[in-house]
Amino acid sequence: MASTILATDGAAPVESSSSAVNWGPIIAGAFAASTLTFILMLLGSGLGLTMVSPWSNESASVTTFAVSTAIWLVIVQWLSSGLGGYLTGRLRTKWVGIHTDETFFRDTAHGFMAWALATLLVVFVLGSALSAAIGTGVKAASTVASGAAMGASAGATANAGNDGGSGAASYFVDALFRPNDPSRLAAPGAEGDATAAAQASRILIMSAAAGEVSADDKTYLGQLVAARTGLSQADATARVDAVLAQVEAAKVQAQEAADTARKAGASFALVGALSLMIGAFIASAAAALGGKQRDDEEDALHLTASRS
Repeated sequence: MASTILATDGAAPVESSSSAVNWGPIIAGAFAASTLTFILMLLGSGLGLTMVSPWSNESASVTTFAVSTAIWLVIVQWLSSGLGGYLTGRLRTKWVGIHTDETFFRDTAHGFMAWALATLLVVFVLGSALSAAIGTGVKAASTVASGAAMGASAGATANAGNDGGSGAASYFVDALFRPNDPSRLAAPGAEGDATAAAQASRILIMSAAAGEVSADDKTYLGQLVAARTGLSQADATARVDAVLAQVEAAKVQAQEAADTARKAGASFALVGALSLMIGAFIASAAAALGGKQRDDEEDALHLTASRS
């Protein structure tokens, strides 16, 4: 092993002119680690797709899929960081005149730097695709959460926007000119049905935003349904209550789905951070191991040569 450079009495220690960082082995180890990461990620994607089936009751549960993903992330970091760190330690040229502890520290630091560079390479290559996937998922969850409560009236929303005003303004205009007899809103037919549907749509939208349907709006909806369908007032009111219950159920289901997505995203971030920390440790330890084996091999070679 290398020995310490000792200064003579009264003489200052000589500073080395070369840097303690060898970028060649670091870059080589980083490229090896990032390449293996890419291969393992593709393999993991293929294995993950085998767990998903379009047929009912044939796919793995969400919990099983999440646990498998977490374990695979740790395995990917373990293998790729171990390979990159070990190559960094073995490929670095031996330092002469450096204490064993300092050699161990430098090898460990080289492994950590190789891991850091490999992580940046993976983020640079896969970052845009990963960000697009996460952004699409968040956007979809937000759209579902905000729009599910209005699902029953989605077909009439397009007609509701034909008056040129915003949803809130149109609702208040409707309330201002709301007739006492809903049957006078328009004659039965396509035009009258469209007008009634537009008003009902705006009422549902405003009610979803407020969190409840006012008594006046519920009564008016019942009158609209009775006028347009020929049902009795009691049957029309029952139909309105049933639709409102469906809207509320859809809203709760969308909120539960959004909450599940939020928890899954948080868990994925925590597991990802844990796997990265594991990768940093493995890369550093592997580089120290590779450096020790490199020095042992050179010492054995020199000892053999001196004896011969």
